[in-house]
Formats: sequence, C-alpha cells, structure tokens
Amino acid sequence: MTTRTIARHRGIKSVVAAITTAGLAAAGLVLSATPASAADTLGASAAQTGRYFGAAVVPNLLNDASYSGTLSREFNSVVAENAMKWDATEPNRNQFSYGGGDQIVNYARARGMTVRGHTLLWHAQQPPWAQGLSGSDLRSAAINHVTQVATHYRGQIHSWDVVNEAFADGNSGGRRDSNLQRTGNDWIEAAFRAARAADPNAKLCYNDYNTDGINAKSTGIYNMVRDFKNRGVPIDCVGIQSHLSANSNLSTYQANLQRFADLGVDLQITELDVGGSGSGQANVYRQVTQACMAVARCTGITTWGITDRYTWRPNDTPLLFDSNYQKKQAYQAVLDALNSGGGDPGTGTPVRATAANRCLDVPNQTTATGTRLQIWDCNGQGNQRWTYSSAQELSVYSGDSRRCLDASEAGTANGTAVIIWTCHGGANQKWNRNGDGTITNVQSGLCLEVTGSATANGSQVQLWSCGGGANQRWAAQ
Repeated sequence: MTTRTIARHRGIKSVVAAITTAGLAAAGLVLSATPASAADTLGASAAQTGRYFGAAVVPNLLNDASYSGTLSREFNSVVAENAMKWDATEPNRNQFSYGGGDQIVNYARARGMTVRGHTLLWHAQQPPWAQGLSGSDLRSAAINHVTQVATHYRGQIHSWDVVNEAFADGNSGGRRDSNLQRTGNDWIEAAFRAARAADPNAKLCYNDYNTDGINAKSTGIYNMVRDFKNRGVPIDCVGIQSHLSANSNLSTYQANLQRFADLGVDLQITELDVGGSGSGQANVYRQVTQACMAVARCTGITTWGITDRYTWRPNDTPLLFDSNYQKKQAYQAVLDALNSGGGDPGTGTPVRATAANRCLDVPNQTTATGTRLQIWDCNGQGNQRWTYSSAQELSVYSGDSRRCLDASEAGTANGTAVIIWTCHGGANQKWNRNGDGTITNVQSGLCLEVTGSATANGSQVQLWSCGGGANQRWAAQ
C-alpha cells in the first residue's frame, strides 16, 4: 500500500421525507414518514435531518480496502485534503492538472456521495509561479484560476471553499497580510463573483480556523459576510474548521453558528478533528455535533480525515476511527448526537416548485409572522420543511415556533401575498392538494404560484387564478 507523508502544521493539512402524512396522495405530493429507528452509520444518521457527514480524503488511499470500505460505509460526503488546491490543480500557469480531484469526484459520484471543493484561493500551497507574482498580474492569475477550476467541476461540487483563511489571528479582526490581500481589499469579493459565474449552482463558502466561538477573528468574518449579504455579493455559507482539543472551550460555539445563520447563510463544520482520547475527546465531538444539530442552517460536518492512521495531527489521535479502523468512543458520541436530531430540519418535507426546481422557503429561517414566502435552492433545512395536517393546514417549524401558510389579510384577489402566520384555523390557512400538482387556497380557490413564472432564488410566492401554468405546480422534494 502506498502512503503519503503528512506534514503536521497548519500550512499543509493532509490529511426527507415529505409534507407529513395526513392523506397526501395527490400527484407528486406523496410523502414519506420520519425514519422509525435510528440509523447506524454517520452519513445515514446525518441524512435523517437533511444533513451530510463527510471526510477529507487522499486519492491514492481510495484503493486501500480498509480506507475505502470505511469511507463508503460511514460517510456520505467527501472533500479533497490537497488535490484541489492551487499548487495541485495549476502547477504551471494556465496548465491545469485535475487527476487527483477527478479521482475523488468520480469515486464519490459512483457512490452517491456529495463533494465539497477545497480550496480555490489560499495564501498557502500556491504554486511557485504564483508566489512570484504580485499586483494586477497576481489578481488576474488568481481570478483565472478560480474560473478555470470551478468551470471544470461545474455541476459536480456541492459547495466550494472559495477563499480559505484570509483573516488574521489575534484580536484585530482584520485581514491576514498575504500576497492576495496586497492585490486589493476586494480580492475576496472578486473571487466569489468569479466562482458564481463559473458554477452558479455550487454553494460558495468562506472557510477559516480559530473561529470556534465568538471572538475577534470570527467577528471580523461575520462583518464581512454581513457586508457581502447587504451588497449582493454571492456568498452562501461559512466554513468553521474546528481543529480542536479535548479541553477546547466551546461555550459560544453554537451562538457563533447561529449568528451567522441569522445573516442568511448556511454553516458547515469543515475540518473537524479533536486531539485527545476517551471521554474528553468524545465530549468535544458530541458538543460540536449537538451545536450543529441545534442550528437549522448548519448543513453538515466533515472530519479532516477518516482514521488516526492518516492524519495531519499524528501525535493527537484526533479522528473517529483509530489506526486500525476501529470505532472510538467519540464515534458513538457523534452517532448518538446525530440520531437525537435537532434544529428541526427533520420533520415535514420540502415542497418544490417544479418549473424552477427550487423549494418553498421562509427567508433567513425567520419565524416572524407576516414574512412573505419565496423559492430558494432546496437544502432540506427547517425553513423548507412543511407538514400537512388533517385540518388542511400547511405548517413550518414546530412547538411555539410553528407557523402556517397563510393568504395575507385573508385576501382573495389575484396577487395576494403568501406569508407565514400564527396558526389559527381560518379558511385562509387551509389548502387543497390537487391531482394535477397544484395547491389551492380553500377560501379563495386561487392557486399557489411563483410570481411571474420566475425561477431565480428569492422569487416570491403569491395566489393567482389557476391556469395550468408550470409555475403553479408543486411536488414533494
């Protein structure tokens, strides 16, 4: 078996069911129930709530039976440790090499696994030719690299770490000094815009370390994400690397995830490993998993490797499987946390606008009454999971947060806005599911539709006379 040497420093890290029951037999809207028993692998357990559980992998180990067997059995997502970084994919200017990355993507797709892309731009692991550039020449080369690599993998990557580790450690909350930063403060924005143009359907993430709670560095990133969202810069997710130890302080870990989620971005735990062993290690893994499960927009967890046999932290035994691929105490802690659910993306089912292939969505996970509904990329999270009741209500969330699909102000005219509101049993909150895939309001008889036959993220939903248009047809995701 061929193995690789893994340097131990930060610079080279080698290493839904449906609208629930109640007789939904209408065409396209037949829904399945929540699993009756807990799943017994990491990927399957995460999938119960619409999440993924992944691992960072090395191409030349995919032919190792123990490595590949554990990967394919336990995980439902992969990311390349090094094979998609700049030095690997463009060793010489405008000469691209995708062998390792393609091997990982092909392996994953053959097994129904999703792929995270890591990473398009980073101050480290740049090819020597790029290290010698500066100014506008480096900026041009960097944006070309983003464009070429994202285009090559277009349609095959679930989410990209577009930019990695661009913020400084310490208390400044500012950017890291790097050759990329010296091309101009807008370099991150330019990279995200280029990535969106190259692959419009991939989730675009900013990824960093030492952001495992509310601190100066995570706040600096928070401020950047807020600015991007306010100005329409395309950013979909934030990666929280989470290289931790058994004594890590996680007192603000969940609160940090939630504040980013409140900006309207997803969270991904991207490089989780925990130095230590036994109950101390298990408790940290459990806390991280529980925090992710408690935040509806935390969509998945990736460990930075599979086994302690192959890790960038060889002295720390940081992963869920020991060097002999045996499950550690931390494994069971994670599995239990995944199976316990949380964040309520696990009940109800996404309802998809068939023409747009996007889901009925409550913007930004809000529970505020009067919020107008939209369509958005289907992500399986709680703000897209709808439950149909015997009272003909379509509701989202649960408990005190439960809200009903509502014709605003009991309107019966074409163009009436569709909102969420406190459930009260009124006729404007009752809906029929029809054999042709339409959903009609009981009070008005009007059809639920995407305004103007639009298909873009953020397109609003309204009521209109049923006319048989594709924008009035819905299906369980």
